[in-house]
Amino acid sequence: MGKQILITGGAGFVGSTLAIGLKTRYPAYHIIAIDNLRRRGSELNLPRLKEAGVAFFHADIRNPEDLVDFTNLDFIIDASADPSVLSGIDSPVMPLIQSNLNGTVHCLELAQKTGAAFIFLSTSRIYPIKNLESAAFEELETRFIWKDQQPMPGISSKGITEDFSLNGSRSFYGTTKLASELLITEYNELKQVPSIINRCGVISGPWQMGKIDQGVLVLWLARHYFKGALSYIGYGGTGKQMRDVLHADDLLQLIDHQIHNLAMYNGKTMNVGGGLDCSFSLQELTQICEEVTGNKIKILPVTENRAADIRIYVSDCSYLNQVNNGAWKPQKNMKDLVLDTFEWMKANEHNLKNILN
Repeated sequence: MGKQILITGGAGFVGSTLAIGLKTRYPAYHIIAIDNLRRRGSELNLPRLKEAGVAFFHADIRNPEDLVDFTNLDFIIDASADPSVLSGIDSPVMPLIQSNLNGTVHCLELAQKTGAAFIFLSTSRIYPIKNLESAAFEELETRFIWKDQQPMPGISSKGITEDFSLNGSRSFYGTTKLASELLITEYNELKQVPSIINRCGVISGPWQMGKIDQGVLVLWLARHYFKGALSYIGYGGTGKQMRDVLHADDLLQLIDHQIHNLAMYNGKTMNVGGGLDCSFSLQELTQICEEVTGNKIKILPVTENRAADIRIYVSDCSYLNQVNNGAWKPQKNMKDLVLDTFEWMKANEHNLKNILN
């Protein structure tokens, strides 16, 4: 008998990748995707979900009444969120809390009611900004990097570990996700809801509708493809700020392993990312995009930093590798990621031009 899996944010980039990927791998599984279709471009995933045999329901996790009809679930994968780190800073905070915190609580209640295990896609943005910005770094020709010797534990040239201090401000977005993590831990301990928390860094790949504040790799490639405008914002306007990135297909591989090895992961909170082996600075990404698209565009320097920005973030996934005994490792590198996304962009140029340009 196949598993019953509910995926929130199921018409979004990550949610649809997981839904279609799991249904393709396990045709006997009943995969249900729910989404409020609020993000522009999510409607493009509906035909893909239908073709793959994924059941789609228009539902909003902010409304608990939208969830009452779902029963007999084995897993809930919470991939829904307002993912912008700028949300709530120059806009009202309550919509963010309703989406990212209240919505998670409603899903946890559903997990308890149905006996489902809960897999949460959290974010590296739960780590405080000032702590990250005070880390010792050096400037190389094309990127900033962290030094091995640091003034605080939980950070090295390999990236951030789960031991990094959580004291301090992290953005309203990061706070809603951290608050959700804390509640998930309580549901796991006191309500016996099996749960896994994945603190994801940058995730990218085909079908991501990239914007300035979320999905930077796709945005960067799209602006080169459609010959749009870009800027290196902050840190002197050099484009040396650096991130690691994970191909959505590699995330699918990890979630697949977690679903089928729940006891191994239950109750764990783990950093998930591409690590140093799959990382980029904006300057380096520009070079890759120029090579792949054959287009060179003007990129303006903006020296002033944006609110809630960080110079460097890299996921140290040592704990994840310890938990699963090395059973998972990202398979796709930066060039794979950009090429896969470029081929998707070319194949869907007509639909994407007004969304990504």
